[in-house]
Amino acid sequence: MGKALDYIRKEKEYYGKILYNINSAISDISPYVDKRELNERKYVSRVSVLKRYMELLDEVESREEKDGILGFLNDDKNIRELEEFKRKNNDALTQLEKCNMCQRLKCPAGCKLASCLSCRPGSWVAYCDHERIKVTFHDNFILDLTNERTGVRERFKVLATVEDDLKNKQYIIIEGLSSREKYVLYYYPGIVEDTYGEITDEEEFDFIVSVFESVER
Repeated sequence: MGKALDYIRKEKEYYGKILYNINSAISDISPYVDKRELNERKYVSRVSVLKRYMELLDEVESREEKDGILGFLNDDKNIRELEEFKRKNNDALTQLEKCNMCQRLKCPAGCKLASCLSCRPGSWVAYCDHERIKVTFHDNFILDLTNERTGVRERFKVLATVEDDLKNKQYIIIEGLSSREKYVLYYYPGIVEDTYGEITDEEEFDFIVSVFESVER
């Protein structure tokens, strides 16, 4: 098998599973979710990109097979064509990967917790009980904050955000990129900028930590 055909086989296997899962989710929930709400879900508005990529994989595979033993001459060109499509559509394909991992992929209508629209790019729900608690993991969510203990400006990686519908509060768990110290704060997403607050209730703090630690990444 040539280099390009091997590349195509792996891509079709990987993205084919994602497309199957997302199409299955759409089919399963369509009878129960309002069409407008369904179309607002990120994977619904982006799945056409993945379908086009799968079609492109078929087209390139067909060209490779038609070339026969001389197909290797176009291996690099064909792989570049596929990589270029992925580069141009990176945001959509990356989000579909996260949606495929999301615990709310097949979430029905009427869920009390924040909808798909509230999810940041490159994020996915790692846990949701559909009643009170939702835990969201993030890729490439970095904050520049002042470390109150040291007074030094530091960059923090967001490990997770937690929504507690019972208390009507959100929390954010962060880790300093240089200090490696972890913090749990109140999280107030804003239109212009987000703000944060210290948790003074020890029981509340411990509960959020226990929720975070109970979810596997």
